[in-house]
Amino acid sequence: MSKTEEKIDDAWRERLTDEQFKVARCGGTERAFTGKYWDHKGDGTYVCVCCRKNLFDSRSKFDSGSGWPSFWEPAARPAVKEHEDLSYGMRRVEVRCSDCDAHLGHVFPDGPLPTGQRYCINSASLDFEPRGSAS
Repeated sequence: MSKTEEKIDDAWRERLTDEQFKVARCGGTERAFTGKYWDHKGDGTYVCVCCRKNLFDSRSKFDSGSGWPSFWEPAARPAVKEHEDLSYGMRRVEVRCSDCDAHLGHVFPDGPLPTGQRYCINSASLDFEPRGSAS
């Protein structure tokens, strides 16, 4: 790791909890049914814990039974980017913040209509802003 990368990691460690850093910056995953937002019912926007980008609207959140917050679409298509993930002997599609490259979770083709997608997102990668609050 270069000195520049170490400084960047140090800056993230100062801003994030250990769990947020492990998930958002190192690609980890929180345990199912343990995250802050898996059963959250608030009305508003879920934002990136690292850069505050609007990622998902609560109106697209649904109970997938998976133990992680699940959404059928991002707040806007450019909000997230997707990459093939071949880790752990599986083929999945990883979801990252399109601004700061934070790891958010994965998307699966088994969600509800209208998209049929299930964005399975780690609570540790998110913050929540209630609708009508100032950003």
